[in-house]
Amino acid sequence: MDKFAAMRVFVRIADAGNLSAAGRQLGLSLTSVSRQLIALEEALGTTLVERTTRHLSLTESGLLYYERAKQILEEVAEAERGLTTQMGVASGRLHVSAPSLLGRLRLAPMLPGFLAEQTRVSIDLTLVDRPVHLAEEGIDVALRIGPLEDSGLIVRKLDDIQLVVCATPDYLRRRGEPATPDDLVEQDCLTFGDVPGVAEWSFQDGAVRKSLRIPTRLCANDFDALVSAALAGAGLVQVPSWQVAHCLADGRLRIVLKAYQRPPTPLSILTLRNRLLLPKVRAFVDFLQQHWMHPRPPL
Repeated sequence: MDKFAAMRVFVRIADAGNLSAAGRQLGLSLTSVSRQLIALEEALGTTLVERTTRHLSLTESGLLYYERAKQILEEVAEAERGLTTQMGVASGRLHVSAPSLLGRLRLAPMLPGFLAEQTRVSIDLTLVDRPVHLAEEGIDVALRIGPLEDSGLIVRKLDDIQLVVCATPDYLRRRGEPATPDDLVEQDCLTFGDVPGVAEWSFQDGAVRKSLRIPTRLCANDFDALVSAALAGAGLVQVPSWQVAHCLADGRLRIVLKAYQRPPTPLSILTLRNRLLLPKVRAFVDFLQQHWMHPRPPL
């Protein structure tokens, strides 16, 4: 048994609250996680985790071992970060998190370019639609949409996310272009949501933000499906501008109601203060800031 690796597995189990989640975070199977925990308990001669079919909790011995093991792992990580920083070479595994749609459509296609530049760096990409806790989840860099509270993190603004309403020129010729948000009641609208037939779109009218109930011709919980329908001429869709940038540039879609667009929402890069000292993190942040607005063609 690699006791150091087993210690990492045990700490991740304690942090995650169950074996399956720990396995996903570490890239290990549930069988491997369970086997390493059992081997560690046998080596220590004590039970660290009380396990039932629905619940997991640390024993008194487990709590004592967890505190010390976590401290040891952090000291080792700090030593490695110090060595890497001193060497000045970007290397090692980089854990990156992003919202799922943004990560899949915009960030993921950029990663091959970064990996080609930084041949000694590997990336673990996690796409989740919730705020992540960088320190607790071992994340080096996170992309986050929306205003940020003062959290002690290092923040770099990357872009502005603008919601736009758009449709094909052919649809607008057939149905007419809405002049105000109230005109949408006479349009075919393609809306995002989990409740069929119920949708609201938000607009800015001068200093007033207005939310309107939108009549739904097609409702889906996936923006890709809605954009595909809009491109087929099925109606108007409200989406982040980055998702349809190429369709707007080549004229397949056209923005309407520009005068009523809400103010843009910031897209930021988040890192922990001590992680930004690492060459791999600094290189990745620099790469995103350099290439985000003008992504390079795929390799």
